[in-house]
Amino acid sequence: MNYRHAFHAGNSADVVKHCLMIALVRALQLKPGALTLIDTHAGCGLYDLAGDAAQRTGEAAQGVQRAFADPSPLLDDYRAAVRAVNAGPEPRLYPGSPRILSQLLRPQDGLILNEKHPEDAAALRAAMRGTPAAVHTRDAHELWLAMLPTRTPRGVVVVDPPYEQPDERARITATLAAAQRKWAHGVTMIWYPLKDQATHARWKAQLARVGIPKFLVVDHWLYDAEQPGQYNGAGLFIINPPHAFTQPLPTLLAALRMALAPEGHRGTLAAEWLAAP
Repeated sequence: MNYRHAFHAGNSADVVKHCLMIALVRALQLKPGALTLIDTHAGCGLYDLAGDAAQRTGEAAQGVQRAFADPSPLLDDYRAAVRAVNAGPEPRLYPGSPRILSQLLRPQDGLILNEKHPEDAAALRAAMRGTPAAVHTRDAHELWLAMLPTRTPRGVVVVDPPYEQPDERARITATLAAAQRKWAHGVTMIWYPLKDQATHARWKAQLARVGIPKFLVVDHWLYDAEQPGQYNGAGLFIINPPHAFTQPLPTLLAALRMALAPEGHRGTLAAEWLAAP
């Protein structure tokens, strides 16, 4: 499945991913100790929702625009992050994970970004100018392991690949297993698209065999029944989430599901712990 982000910026998957990423980092920041934030597939950092790529799909209409129209105060932090890169009240520019993470930094925190695609890396450097982010252009999986354990006592790794390679899920499984051996108590967030139930179930079974004790699965199925051969939603694997994040999570997920449900569908957006095989 090919998921080049410029075509999908601000869609429903971004809304869920970025709402939960903000909540996760803020939950960790309840403690004063420094955090290292790492984004392995950083992309361009900033996206023009009026540009050709975004307009070709129009997916922001079912994502960020719905979130801005929704009255729930639980989405206020997300809306504030998007407004921070826009001059007007409506979102024309969309901040990728690097720009949102940079907004969350405290003086003691660090931000490491990685983007291998040369054009995207150049755009990322421009988008992050004036921030303390360090930008790398390495293989994402190599950087993921090289940065562990983080220099600070705690950290978060965000893994958000385009899933262009047929072995992407296998590489993530292998790298995560290696990362767990180096950094057993670290926090990791892995984004993925959902195309069909069977493929996702097989991947979860493979990940369960890695044996990570604290492994949260957040699946967002947009439609009430699987739509064959098309994008059906997205989700997040979150390893070692703190209690301050998981305790209020069901309420946030309920608000997001209501805000983002396509017309005529309720969909599902729920979290569960990955059970050992």
